[in-house]
Amino acid sequence: MVTELVPLRWWHLDEVARLEREVFTVDPWTPEMFWSELAQGPARHYIVALRRGRIVGYAGLALVEDEAYVQTVGVAPAARGQGLGGRLMLALLREARRAGARSCGLEVRSDNLAARALYSRLGFVDVGLRRGYYQPSGGDAYVMRVRPIDTPGYGARLAEFEAELNRRHGDPVGETAHAPGTAAEQAVEGEGAR
Repeated sequence: MVTELVPLRWWHLDEVARLEREVFTVDPWTPEMFWSELAQGPARHYIVALRRGRIVGYAGLALVEDEAYVQTVGVAPAARGQGLGGRLMLALLREARRAGARSCGLEVRSDNLAARALYSRLGFVDVGLRRGYYQPSGGDAYVMRVRPIDTPGYGARLAEFEAELNRRHGDPVGETAHAPGTAAEQAVEGEGAR
């Protein structure tokens, strides 16, 4: 089944907010939080994954000077295990590189083993622990970072990651959200990846 990655637009927000509550049953973002992110303009890059016109995943990136930060990655439960989370991450990391970022960071819930494994495959390493980070639940978050991402070597790593996704899951992603010549993105098999 073909998945199209497209920029998140305001008309997607109701569906994304519904999916957010399904993906993150504890500490979901509110619709207002997504609106606030979109209001940041070019300092943010959000995409949705569409299958047959329905949103099955979403992801967002913050860009500040030469730093990028993954804000959120969510994959619908029915779409997990198909490489979609990885494909979304691949799209974000390629956008970070295109925008001139030299490093990329994120927080991930300490009990989200699937997401942590995905991020590790993309070169992220633990750099800290934020106790009580997620509210209101008080869940802990690992801080992870990958650097440098602006090198030919990291570009090759992303290409290898994509090739592995394609071997395991086929190449079911359209190119709408990507710069010409870049390929698509894969799956967090646990819950969403924040």
